[in-house]
Amino acid sequence: MYPVHASPRCRGQGHRVRARSSSMTATRSSLERTQEMRFLRFGFIATIHPRTGSDLRPPHSPTPLCDPVASATATTPKGVRTVLTEVAGVEVRSQTALGSSHAWTLHRGELADGQGFFAKIAPGHSEALDVEATGLHWLGEVPNGVPVPEVLATGAGTLVLEWIPEARPSADAAEELGRRLARTHLAGAESFGAPWPGWLATLPLDNTAGDHWPTWFAEHRLRPYLRRARDAGSLHAQDVATVEKVLGRIEHLAGPAEPPARIHGDLWAGNILWSRSGAVVIDPAAHGGHRESDLAMLHLFGAPHLDRLVHAYTEIAPLAEGWRDRIALHQLHPLLAHVCLFGTSYRAQLLQACTGLGAR
Repeated sequence: MYPVHASPRCRGQGHRVRARSSSMTATRSSLERTQEMRFLRFGFIATIHPRTGSDLRPPHSPTPLCDPVASATATTPKGVRTVLTEVAGVEVRSQTALGSSHAWTLHRGELADGQGFFAKIAPGHSEALDVEATGLHWLGEVPNGVPVPEVLATGAGTLVLEWIPEARPSADAAEELGRRLARTHLAGAESFGAPWPGWLATLPLDNTAGDHWPTWFAEHRLRPYLRRARDAGSLHAQDVATVEKVLGRIEHLAGPAEPPARIHGDLWAGNILWSRSGAVVIDPAAHGGHRESDLAMLHLFGAPHLDRLVHAYTEIAPLAEGWRDRIALHQLHPLLAHVCLFGTSYRAQLLQACTGLGAR
């Protein structure tokens, strides 16, 4: 949600490219590589780093090709200060626009009491922002669980969070995040799904409750986005058949049964802020899910000190045998979401994952 990335999931509706390989970025810092992945995943809409004020665009960066509907609805009919004061009930001393993302505008600033803040404003998308706040509260209530930013205000298409100054990620911070993530997962959920509507960026997320993960994952995570991608023309009939082959084997591929875990739901590296006091997770699609899904999302685009993070995680919550073989299965959901959001650019990666899972 925090836009060091140019725009979370408007998250750059134009041309998509993959992050560079580790060999190409080995000489760069972990923070620089994480920021680069944010650029490569989301495109370039906001061009000023929200924390340093420096120009984010690389030389000859492309002009963003954004969803015209999202762009049109990203404007705020009232002044930002007015919205934050009248709608969110907070008095603003100063604010700076950070650009737009999907259907919301992004802002940082300072409240009258000196508190730094980050705000999303989307008058026509109040539910998505309210759900984000709900997810942050739900994740944050776990003792010694993953740290989340404080929700300062929410309502009527506005979400105001505390501002988190970033620092370079360290191995110690990654290990602590691994342990905290394990505690959050172990806190559990009443069922797979959630008692609130789900959103992943501007995509609806079916949070219908279920008690059998393979069936729930197939019917409420994979097939809705598979149909959406097919109907949009981003996947061909043969592509759909390939994914369906995986779904036909999901009971075999899913591994040992696990109870519902309290998961972040969109835990890629760009949704982790590294501060001086440790890592903070943002922009959740929180729900009761399989804990391996969060770990698979971390592996999809990479994360700083990921091996150390996972090792520390397993000290608190050991993973079932063969969990690495199941990473591709759990990645099908975010890959399908990316196909829905960005079109055919993620088609090859989706089909490659299916092939690795035995669909030929």
